[in-house]
Amino acid sequence: MLKETPSTAADGLPWRLITLRNEAGMVVTLMDWGATLLSARVPLPDGSVRETLLGCPSPEHYAEQTAFLGASIGRYANRIAKSRFTLDGADYSLLPSQGENQLHGGPDGFDKRRWRIVQQNDSEALFSLESPDGDQGFPGNLIASARFTLSEDNRLAIEYRATVDKPCPVNLTNHAYFNLDGDQSDVRDHHLQLLADAYLPVDEMGIPHDGLKPVSGTSFDFRQPKTIGQDFLSDDDQRKVNGYDHAFLLTAQGDVTQPAAHVWSSDKKLQMSVYTTAPALQFYSGNFLAGTAAREHGDYNAWQGLALESEFLPDSPNHPEWPQPDCVLRPGEEYVSVTVYQFTPR
Repeated sequence: MLKETPSTAADGLPWRLITLRNEAGMVVTLMDWGATLLSARVPLPDGSVRETLLGCPSPEHYAEQTAFLGASIGRYANRIAKSRFTLDGADYSLLPSQGENQLHGGPDGFDKRRWRIVQQNDSEALFSLESPDGDQGFPGNLIASARFTLSEDNRLAIEYRATVDKPCPVNLTNHAYFNLDGDQSDVRDHHLQLLADAYLPVDEMGIPHDGLKPVSGTSFDFRQPKTIGQDFLSDDDQRKVNGYDHAFLLTAQGDVTQPAAHVWSSDKKLQMSVYTTAPALQFYSGNFLAGTAAREHGDYNAWQGLALESEFLPDSPNHPEWPQPDCVLRPGEEYVSVTVYQFTPR
């Protein structure tokens, strides 16, 4: 179902909302502005329906918030140190958006654009976006697409594709925040299993500094399920960024058939499993959510939503030595990244 809002966005046109449904009763709502996930409602066996995504009260609020709630991120998700990189002998300076660094594609990233609706039906929505040469400092013209598909077994699949006419780092993701309790509760009570043997320490600005580090023996070891709060803020790597906001190099790197993570609500009535072709997940525990307008009751507080962003490791354009595929997309190639969030009521 497609509908337009009475109010208008910065470009003077209404926001266009798309609703996906399956026979199991799951309902997903999307918006063309930022190719944004607004809502994902999952029915439980007891007849109740649980909202699993954080969201704002109205489309207008999405234009004002700075937490990237549910948005499609590009050209390059996460951070690029000092907003610069060198590629094929040429130096590129990007537009900074977090201090001297670039975060999530720049001050006018893909989350702040209207994506074109290519097609939509009850189970699928396909968006496209064109990014011109020099956009936010990136080289070449880029054409991107975002496909959201809802299956009958409550799998929400997101497929990003892109092509370029000049070599350019490309790293697209969705910045959905989840709270499987369905309210403004503390996600540190959720259980998390993250199937990764290494994580990437960062400084206070989220920039990697010492390379990958084994999770073994650290608070970052989620290879066996544990509550997010169990080891919360127990070491300097967490305290630098007020919690978890770190990339984990996945054990099943690139294999979408193998789980990358599992999350359980605090009451264990709902499980979410994550599958992805991306080499890493950025686990963010919502450390700076405070003040973001909430869908129903005032503002969110810190730690009321968690993100598991599928992507390359942060600052990858400046670290070709890291054990992952090359983040540079070249003419004639196609960038493809698929991530699946599967919801299982208990």
